[in-house]
Amino acid sequence: MDHHLLAIRVFTRVVETGGFTRAADSLRMPKATVTKLVQNLENHLQTKLFQRTTRSVSVTPEGECYYQRTVKWLAELEQMEGSMTESQSAPQGVLRIDVGGGSARQLLLPALPDFLLAIRRFRSIWGLAIGKLI
Repeated sequence: MDHHLLAIRVFTRVVETGGFTRAADSLRMPKATVTKLVQNLENHLQTKLFQRTTRSVSVTPEGECYYQRTVKWLAELEQMEGSMTESQSAPQGVLRIDVGGGSARQLLLPALPDFLLAIRRFRSIWGLAIGKLI
């Protein structure tokens, strides 16, 4: 993952957890790494995102504004990446099913609504044989 993107994600976690130590714990990263990533982000932006004291961390007004925008942007990014991954991994194509009437009534028709909801990218061609199959 790009260090800048990682720094943004770490920054949002610090805001959400209310501190560097809790963010580091939730991200399973050393606290020093979390601190360094946020410092690098602040240097890049040329602004302070947090007001730090020995006992507390609070978000600056600039940090709050940045947080609000990055949360929306990260959500959009995750949605975009999810849709790209989904489009590549979801089954697609033509599904052709030819079955006899009894099998269709007992097995296929009861399962069909759930199947069609789960697999929306299939174009289906259905054939139903009335009577005996030869």
